[in-house]
Amino acid sequence: MDELNILELIEEKKYLQLKRILEEMNEVDIAEILDDLDLHTALLIFRMLPKDLAVEVFAHFSIEQQRDLVNAMTDKELNFILDELFFDDMIDLLEEMPANIVNKILMQSSSEERKLINQFLKYPPDSAGSIMTIEYVELRKTMTVKEAMAHIKETGLSKETVYTCYVTDKNRKLEGIVSLRLLVVSDENALIEDLMEDEVIFVETHDDQETVASVFVKYGFLAIPVVDKEHRLTGIITVDDIMDVMEQEATEDFQRMAAMAPSEEPYLTSGVFELSKKRVVWLLALMVTATISGRIIASYEKLLSSAVILAAFMPMLMNTGGSSGSQASTLVIRGLATGEIEMSDALRVVWKEFRVSILVGLVLAIVNFGRLMLFTEADFRISLTVSLTLVVTVIIAKMVGSIAPIAAKKLKMDPAIMAAPLITTVVDAVALMVYFGIASILLRL
Repeated sequence: MDELNILELIEEKKYLQLKRILEEMNEVDIAEILDDLDLHTALLIFRMLPKDLAVEVFAHFSIEQQRDLVNAMTDKELNFILDELFFDDMIDLLEEMPANIVNKILMQSSSEERKLINQFLKYPPDSAGSIMTIEYVELRKTMTVKEAMAHIKETGLSKETVYTCYVTDKNRKLEGIVSLRLLVVSDENALIEDLMEDEVIFVETHDDQETVASVFVKYGFLAIPVVDKEHRLTGIITVDDIMDVMEQEATEDFQRMAAMAPSEEPYLTSGVFELSKKRVVWLLALMVTATISGRIIASYEKLLSSAVILAAFMPMLMNTGGSSGSQASTLVIRGLATGEIEMSDALRVVWKEFRVSILVGLVLAIVNFGRLMLFTEADFRISLTVSLTLVVTVIIAKMVGSIAPIAAKKLKMDPAIMAAPLITTVVDAVALMVYFGIASILLRL
């Protein structure tokens, strides 16, 4: 049944029929429908759901909807939700909530849970520790397969995943991993020590979440263990959580590439002042740096007055240069983000972009020269000036576009800040200097 029919049942107050339909629906779809309802109606429908389904739906609500529902829930309802939520989902909830709601949630938690929550909240916001969960299957290497399977059956329902089990010693130091698939097909008397893989790929609690994402992409894991400095198993990160990180990191890169400060707030719920604040700083910086182009033009005022037609081609040259630079920077930024390009590849990248720029520049110059000679009043020298400038501008733009993101990464800055707006500003200034320099020589002005 589509969302429109669901909304009709709500309007007609056919709650019994609605309850039966919702019980058969996916929790993600239910969350999307309730997210669009007013708080009173959403809470009414939410309370109609079976308890287990309600917890799943709650985990997929937007932060705003979770915040409103927590405020409206009774202590008993909140306590049940917190007991059934996976630990990492509860941490995500707490990180986004105001202090009064966090206090309300902590009051419903046991002293042991409060200790764990406070420990998790102390991890840096974008670290592996902040996105891990403690719900994993832990085994001992002295167990037999039969004992391990019994342990999984007893505890598995409360774990985030059971497909990979983690073998630790008495001090909780990570010793190896073993897959559920291998346990199922192995002899029940075999020891875990004989089945486990002891060469384990892991991340540390303070590793950046972007680094963790690259490990997932490289190895194709469903989950990865997280250890502390003493190699004790602290938690695991699952693929569903890292997909959220990838989406968040990609969004931040897009925003930086568009000359905006990153924002985690959804667009429709962000205030006008907040959006303006995140945009105006970059725009002011670009506006100030763009005055360099104005000064260059002013310094060649005599040349322009002697050959006014030169001014007609300035926008085309600047746009071509900016676009050429942004093409190179976009590919390099994406390559750095996915791990396809490493710092050691800098020379290879520059050499490749140099060759590309020559080919692209020559094609543009030849087409442009013919266009100017055939369809404009520009003479041979003007046409040659503009076309040569095109070649040089494209080469310089692609060099800048390829080098700048790599240099930013080397300086431990986000490569995305070296995207189209900034590179365009730099290339505009360079293109004008090249243009007027060539014009001065060829036109002898």
